[in-house]
Order: sequence, then structure tokens, then C-alpha cells
Amino acid sequence: MAETDSVRRVRSYVGGMPSLPTTVAKILEVCNNPKTSPIDLDRVIQLDPVLMGRVLKLINSAYYGLGSQVTSLVRAIIMLGVNTVKNLALSTAVLDRVSSKKDFRALNMEGFWRHSLAVGVTAKFLAKRRGVDPKSVEEYFAAGLLHDIGKIPLNDALAEDYVRAMSIADREKLPLYAAEGRFLGIDHCAAGAIVAESWKLSGAIADTISWHHRLAEYLGEHGDILRTVAVADFYANREGIGFSGNLYPEKIPPEVYESLGMQKSALEELEGPVNAEIEKAKVFLKLGGQ
Repeated sequence: MAETDSVRRVRSYVGGMPSLPTTVAKILEVCNNPKTSPIDLDRVIQLDPVLMGRVLKLINSAYYGLGSQVTSLVRAIIMLGVNTVKNLALSTAVLDRVSSKKDFRALNMEGFWRHSLAVGVTAKFLAKRRGVDPKSVEEYFAAGLLHDIGKIPLNDALAEDYVRAMSIADREKLPLYAAEGRFLGIDHCAAGAIVAESWKLSGAIADTISWHHRLAEYLGEHGDILRTVAVADFYANREGIGFSGNLYPEKIPPEVYESLGMQKSALEELEGPVNAEIEKAKVFLKLGGQ
């Protein structure tokens, strides 16, 4: 099937986006080895002093609440775990590449990133509450933080059409991804998959970017993270935390809550704790240039 003009324009835009630092690719490669030690990861991150400084700033932020200043990256990796530091490095690098002061035509940057941050924080909070292995909860945060990354090329490469797609979604009370697909011929999940492929992202983060609006079709191994982020996305949209452009989110099917071992009513208990965590996590946006 031939690519539509919209898909070509998105591909062209993504091709022109700054690539992730080679250090990040090396970090992901090293962390894929189950035998990776804190010293191995420290050695790679030290190759990029700017990235190292940002990771240490995050580690010492209120979001992690370690209590005492951590100046040694190795100590930080030991305290937080290899997976957490890997996701900090990845999230920081992505934010640095896609954040800017300019407003989107359809979405303003501040509202977009506040929504994204809310989804990451909520997904992590739900994972911790459900007793997910502490070594894995940061994967839920990173997947939530980056889940809507596909909206950036849509909004920049197809600016005028994207404004119209959002108007259609609003007027017809459609989920935004459905209006995108109908009017643009590509939705933000498909656009996000192009970004993930370009940046060689894989695993739970790439799958979440690509599938968070198509839970029933997903057959991969990261379903728990994907479903948790979808619930978190629904919650953030329903509560109007930030602005994702999705004023009429699809309701989460009961079987998704069941698969996560949680009741839909659990969402009603999130407001206070999640808002407090969002305030602490704003340090991520400051590192990304917000």
C-alpha cells in the first residue's frame, strides 16, 4: 500500500529530528545485558558529562527523596538500580530532543508535557500500589511520560490539519486518535512508532507509544505496562491534568482493570497523591528545557 502524503510528511519531519545521543544507545545496549553492573553503567554515562549531570540532578530531586546528597553516580545506581537510571537517562535525552519554548498550533507545550508527566506519575503510582517489582516501576513512568510522543510530528508537520482534526474530535465527541486517523490518515500511535523506530527505542516504551489506544490488538510481552499506562492516560484526560487534546477519551474496558487486579473505583483515590507526585516530578520538564 502506497504511503499517504501525511505519512510521508511525518516521516520527513521525524528524519529531521535530532537523533538521541550515542551515549543513550550505548546505555540501552549495556542495560540489555542481565550481567550489567553499576560500574558498567557508570562508565558509559560518564562519557557524556551533560547527561551525567542531569541524571544526578534527577536523583537528588524531591521526586526520589533519598534524603542525603548523592554525588557518586555509582552509588546512585546502586541505590536506585540499573533499570531506573537507564530510564532516567533515556527520558532526559528524549525530553531534551523534543522540548522547545514554541507553542504547538493545536497543543501548547506546557499543557502537553504536564499531561505526559501526569500519565507517567500515575502509571508508576499504580504499579507501586499493585506491588510491581521496584526494579521495574521506573519503566512504567518512562513509558507513561513518552506515550504521546507521536503527537509532536503530527502537530509540527501537519499543523493546520491537526488543528482541524482536533476540532472534529471536539465537535463529534471522538477520541483524538480516532479523529486523527480519519482526518489525517495517521494517528499519534502510528506517528510515535515512526519516532521509536528512528530513535531505535524498543521494549515496553516503544510498545506503549505504538499501542496504548489498541489494547485488544496487542500481543506482545509488555501488556501490564501498556494497560497500566492506558488507565493512567484515561485518568489524566478525565481529570483534565495538563492538555493532551483528547477531551473525549475512550473508557477503559472492565477486563483491563481485572487484568491489573484493580477496581475502577481505585482511580477515585488518586487525586491527592498523584498531584503531589506531579509537583515533585516537574524537575523532569526543567531538564528538558521547559
